[in-house]
This record gives sequence, structure tokens and C-alpha cells, in this order.
Amino acid sequence: MSGEPKTLSSLGLTGQGGRNPQITGLAVDSREVQEGFLFAAMPGAKMHGGEFIRFALRMGAAAILTDAEGARLAQDELAESDAALIVTSEPREALARAAALWFERQPPVMVAVTGTNGKTSVSTFVRQIWQGLGHAAINLGTTGIEGAWTAPLAHTTPEPITLHCALAEAAEAEVTHCAMEASSHGLDQRRLDGVTLKAAGFTNLTQDHLDYHETFEAYFDAKAGLFARVLPEDAKAVINIEEERGVDMAAIANARGCPVISVGRDIGDLHLGRIQVDATGQTVQFFHLGKSYVRRLNLIGDFQAENVLLAAGLVIACGERPNVVFDTFEDLRTVRGRMQLAATRANGATVFVDYAHTPGAISTALKALRPHVVGRLIAIVGAGGDRDVTKRPLMGQAAAENADLVIVTDDNPRSEDPGEIRAAVLLGAPDAQEVGDRAEAILRGVDALGPGDALLIAGKGHETGQTIGSDVLPFDDAEQASVAVAALDGRMA
Repeated sequence: MSGEPKTLSSLGLTGQGGRNPQITGLAVDSREVQEGFLFAAMPGAKMHGGEFIRFALRMGAAAILTDAEGARLAQDELAESDAALIVTSEPREALARAAALWFERQPPVMVAVTGTNGKTSVSTFVRQIWQGLGHAAINLGTTGIEGAWTAPLAHTTPEPITLHCALAEAAEAEVTHCAMEASSHGLDQRRLDGVTLKAAGFTNLTQDHLDYHETFEAYFDAKAGLFARVLPEDAKAVINIEEERGVDMAAIANARGCPVISVGRDIGDLHLGRIQVDATGQTVQFFHLGKSYVRRLNLIGDFQAENVLLAAGLVIACGERPNVVFDTFEDLRTVRGRMQLAATRANGATVFVDYAHTPGAISTALKALRPHVVGRLIAIVGAGGDRDVTKRPLMGQAAAENADLVIVTDDNPRSEDPGEIRAAVLLGAPDAQEVGDRAEAILRGVDALGPGDALLIAGKGHETGQTIGSDVLPFDDAEQASVAVAALDGRMA
């Protein structure tokens, strides 16, 4: 989606020497630059975008946005060019705000949710609640853009040009409400800084992405950016105050003057009461400001009740009446790959697929599934390659502590030796079975199911491919589970 040419200054940018050219488009990839474009040369993990400024200039870039290092890398080419140069210490933030001004439109009611686990479920439930109330709504994140308008996405939180193009197209399609996931990477890289939010939510914080953030405190700081920087001062924060660092998040929001709606399992403006589970869901007592609402959820796991609670808080924060919000709950459906019932054996044993890929998520998923299981609980776990190595033994430990039988297998090994990854996971689960081939692991897990048992296949969730080396091979946990059940129960055609 392209807009009409705009002056550089109308995008909130000031060129050195007062240069103020007409801009015809935005790009972060020099190969996409056309005549009159603004090229944003950003620092990267492996290479600085400043290395590509010379190519952007050859393609006709009218302006270059970068930092001091980027300008230094292309100083000779820039000296000979008429392109406007914008040098700032925060080029990512400048690009995000410029992209918002370039595309101009976004759905009028926007919310974002951050946290280690639950972002996809919460944002999807927000969208489903809005749709139940008659709004044209979407959710944007790990599973792409879903709802009243759909589109694929390569990242949970896209870079600003892609993000604001999508938001503008959604608004053009008359979408009025959007719930988006705010990843720690996206927040750290200022991708959301041009989004105008009505409310923001926080789910929880457990160990993840330390390969990128290096320290847990840096990881927290990235998440906290949603409340410390992105959320407008007149918007509301909906925060799970019973989760680790939730109280700190609430303090950050309060310091900026943002009203806080507290959410918790046992305390908060919104909290849970009695929960009665059955084989396919649960009947839950919800409290809002002391008033009780009893509703059925066709969802497995009390953590899903907590996700629904946070989603309700975000919708209420945007002005909807609590009673009508709670009335939508029975129609909520789980996100693909989030505690998804993938198959049922002839003996009644069930197979679930979940995206849990952190120690905390694995523990939460297994503990949540346990009350729904009368027999044994079996878990299949693995860890991704080229990611945080310190969490691998902890993932094995979380599975061993909460399941009766653990099978350690490959997840997405990427460039690493799969055997070394499995060995690290097995340090936390020394009694687990090791089955490298994921399809065979699922077959063995399904074969081990007796009446009343349940199997949780953790790690990949909604993903439809497995990354081995540089190849992405077709692989769907739910599909493999169905095939395994059909083969073992004699249902194959």
C-alpha cells in the first residue's frame, strides 16, 4: 500500500542542512529502494545497514535515515550525494514514527499485549470477544493476521513499514479493532513506537530469549518498554500482578499516569474464583470489582482462564461493559497450537499440541492439563537450536517434574547438532526416553497412551515446518498426532 509523496519534514524528520525532499516511499531493504525513497539503514546483529547505503543511493534514494555509525560507513558516498541525511541515536524509533505518518491510518481501537507466554492466546481472545460484540476485529502476531481481515506475517511483531502498511490496509478494509502481540524483540527494536494504543496488557515473565537480551533484567526492560514508552499516558494498563515482575510493570505504568486494571488468579480488579473442570473444558467463576460471573469455557487449562481474564480486562479497558464481555466467553475457541486437542484414541486417551517452549510454559501447560486427566500424563519436549541454551535443562526438568513419562526429541535444531541439544534437555530429565526423530517420538507417545491417559506434544504448536540446517521441512505436530492415532487404531484407509 503506497501513499502520496510527502515531504521529509511531514514524516517528523529533519535532514542535515535543512534538506527537505519529497519522499515517494520507505524501505529498510536497499533492494526495494526506488527513486525518491527514504532508506533506513539500521544497526543489525551481524551487519550494519550502513553497509548498504551506497546501493540505496544508486537506486535513487532521496533520504537516508541512520545513526552515527551508519553515516560513517557511507561517508564518502553521502558526501557526493544530494540525498538528505538524517542521523539520530534512535533510528528505529524515528522510522517507526515516520512509518505511522506515511501510512496515516490504523484501526481506531488498538491494544497490545506483552509477556513471555500467552500473548497469542490473549490477543486472539480479545479479537474473538470484540467479534462477539459485533466489531470488525483482527489479531496480529505469531499466527499472522486473523479475523475480519487476514494476511500472513513473517515476525510476531513486524518491522514498522510492514506493520503500518498492514494496519493501514486493515483500516481501509473497515477493521475498527486490533489486538497485537508485542514481542520483546519488537519492543527493543522500537517497532511499536508509532502505534496509538488504547490499552496494553502484561501476562507474565519467565526465562526466554536470553540469547538476544543476554540478561533477564534486559529482557524485562524490553518488555517494560510497552508501558514506559509506547503506551500513551491517557491509555490503560491491564497487568497480571500475581506473575513475576507484574507489580513492577504496574509501578511503571502508574509512574506515567496510566490507570491500571489489575488481574490475577486470586487477587485483582479481575480475578478467578472456583473452577470446575471436565474432559472438554471448565466452568469458571470470574470476579470483576467484586461482582461474580459464572461462565463456561470450552478451553483446557486454568492458565487459559487467566488468559481470558486478561483479554476481558483489555476489552473492558477500551470501554465495553463487563456483563456483555463475560457473555461472549462460551463462544471462545482455542488458538491453533495452544492446548489444542489434536486427536483422541479409540480408548478415549487424548493428544494435545501446545506451543510451550520455555520452562515456565511447559510447567504451566502440564499442570493445567493434569486435572483433566484421570490416568498418566505423557510429555514430548525438545528445544530449538540457535536459541537460549541455558533454558534447555530447565525445560527437561519442568517436564520431568510434571509428567509421568517424558520423551525428549528434536524441535527446530537449525544449525546446531540435534544430539547435543537433546543431551542438554536430558540433563534436566535423566529418566526420559530419547527419540531424535520427532515423528517417531509422537508415534511412541501415542502408542503409550492407555485409557484415561493424555499426551502433550510441546514446543512447535501451530508451526507447519521443522527447521533442520537451512532447510524448512514440512512438519505439523497436530497432523502427525492424527496420523499416529489413525495408524495405531487401525483407521488408515
